[in-house]
Amino acid sequence: MICGAALRYYEKAVAVVCHFCGRREQGYIRCPNDHYICDHCHNEDALRVIENIVCTTGSTSPRDIAELAMSFPGLPMLGCQHAYIAGGALMAALKNAIAGRFSNEDIKEVLHRTGQQAHGGYCGLTGVCGIAPAIGAVFAVLTGSKCGTDEPQRRTMEAVCRVSRAITDLTGPSCCKAYVRAALAVAVEFLKENFAISLPTGEQAVCGDGPRHPHGCRQERCPFRA
Repeated sequence: MICGAALRYYEKAVAVVCHFCGRREQGYIRCPNDHYICDHCHNEDALRVIENIVCTTGSTSPRDIAELAMSFPGLPMLGCQHAYIAGGALMAALKNAIAGRFSNEDIKEVLHRTGQQAHGGYCGLTGVCGIAPAIGAVFAVLTGSKCGTDEPQRRTMEAVCRVSRAITDLTGPSCCKAYVRAALAVAVEFLKENFAISLPTGEQAVCGDGPRHPHGCRQERCPFRA
């Protein structure tokens, strides 16, 4: 993103220094010229836009909210910004659909929790895409789930399992945008089945970002292809 060289993804952490803020840490992604951007600097501009969109929209369609956020020109093709979009869009839709129950503080809580588990490259390093815990954060807020709770935690974990399954079925290679779309479809279905909450699905997305994919678009294997 700095010099235009293709990124390298490491299996073991290497010492890196953020090009922008100078933060020194252990990282897994940098370019051949040793350029590195920490998660904070990498996400900063997009996260401001995402938070503004999800906190000001009046839409009750998670898909429509997410598509608006993903249309931001400064959003990278891949990256954990998409986890914030998924969780923020779903929580915003619930806030708008259920009058008086949720507020922008609940949306911000979901975004905060997402940041605790969504880290760049960890989908491949641990097998957990950050979109899964982002959706889980929404269900945790909805149910009041926390460590030690019974049914609320079980239902939250079940929602995350279903989202993770949907993401897994679209892997090869990773595509954050496809993951957002699939995760929200599963979440909307789970809300209807388990909470009697019906959210509009919005119009089926047609993705035109395939040529931008740095690892190669899945093309005919992707249900969202143009």
